[in-house]
Amino acid sequence: MPQMAPLKWLTLFLFFIMIFILFNIMNYYNLNYLPSQKMMMKIKSSYNWKW
Repeated sequence: MPQMAPLKWLTLFLFFIMIFILFNIMNYYNLNYLPSQKMMMKIKSSYNWKW
């Protein structure tokens, strides 16, 4: 029935948007960034300012 076509498009749109949001959330929270050794060591640099 042609009257039902907009409702089908709306449900498909919402379905794919929900899957897209769920996929992005899962990828965001599944990444584990390990701190590198370079970031652990703090390089201390001193500047001699001569005014």
